Amino acid sequence: GKTIKRLIEKPKVPPSNLALVGIYFFKPVIHEAVRNIKPSWRNELEITDAIQWLIDHGYKVGWTKVENWWKDTGKPEDILDANRLILDDIKRKVKIETRAKIIGRVIIEEGTEIDENTVIKGPAIIGRNCKIRNSYIGPYTSIGDNCVIENTEIEDSVILEGCEIRNAGRILESLIGRGVKILKSSNHPIGRKLVVGDNSQLIL
Repeated sequence: GKTIKRLIEKPKVPPSNLALVGIYFFKPVIHEAVRNIKPSWRNELEITDAIQWLIDHGYKVGWTKVENWWKDTGKPEDILDANRLILDDIKRKVKIETRAKIIGRVIIEEGTEIDENTVIKGPAIIGRNCKIRNSYIGPYTSIGDNCVIENTEIEDSVILEGCEIRNAGRILESLIGRGVKILKSSNHPIGRKLVVGDNSQLIL
């Protein structure tokens, strides 16, 4: 039917061929459910436990089957893979005037400034109010709003908003959190693979 009776988190023997994809629409009663559950063995409040509390207390919990692709993003490489899948479907949409060389399917949002010495090769997306100079943004790169990138090559990476990356050589297959600064110290590297948390500062 359309009503869930029980949720099992990461079972050794799955009782069905369905998995929870992690997209939810809740009413305010979910807050009561969260207040009434205890931390799991991971010492975390599990959303599946809160949903089970709703079921056990008579609330109707429905579901919808997802027919298209779905990707677990629990690991850095999973996020990069999901980024590739999403960028494979984008269409070219450049909302600025620039003399940069733009190749393929690229999205560039309003307010971003890109100089003539920069090459953008899609599929790639660049958010609002970024400043990119003398750089190469390669395929499968997503850059958030308000980033500054200078004298750097980036490919197959996700850069969240508010980052400053200058003279960093070549960055590949990397996840960069919000507000991160990456600055060059001495020698040019051949390539780097990074997983960097929010508000970090790297001197390379």
